[in-house]
Amino acid sequence: MTQLDIRAILEHLPHRYPFLLIDRVLELEKGKRIVAIKNVTINEPFFVGHFPHMPVMPGVLQIEALAQAAGILSFQTMGRVSDDQSVYYFVGIDSARFKRPVVPGDQLRLEVEIVRVARSIWKYAGKATVDGQVAAQAELMCTLRQIDPPAESPQ
Repeated sequence: MTQLDIRAILEHLPHRYPFLLIDRVLELEKGKRIVAIKNVTINEPFFVGHFPHMPVMPGVLQIEALAQAAGILSFQTMGRVSDDQSVYYFVGIDSARFKRPVVPGDQLRLEVEIVRVARSIWKYAGKATVDGQVAAQAELMCTLRQIDPPAESPQ
């Protein structure tokens, strides 16, 4: 079972502050599943506006955290890291449900399993929990695409 610290996470994801939503990978089985965590603090930039009187982590960011965990799982499964020649796109969300608010001080546990891979589309089942209670769950789809190099400008 593989564990990853923040340095390894930064190798596998192109995201950086304030959009990096994975702090540590606790478990990773290539080709199968990942368990990661996001420590939610009052210092998150989104809490300034969501909502000042009752800070709640936006559900869309909980889903994004699951997608980032899925990205790490896929890169590990493929035996590669993030680079500037490709991008791992989020291409679909199905059956998203939000069961409890996530607030400062919570530790979001992100569990993602690969459901299938077909024609370069990866499908996952994801669940985010806090203290054993489901906060969010969804089916996610992602794909890796090569980036065309920029055209050279005439001189």
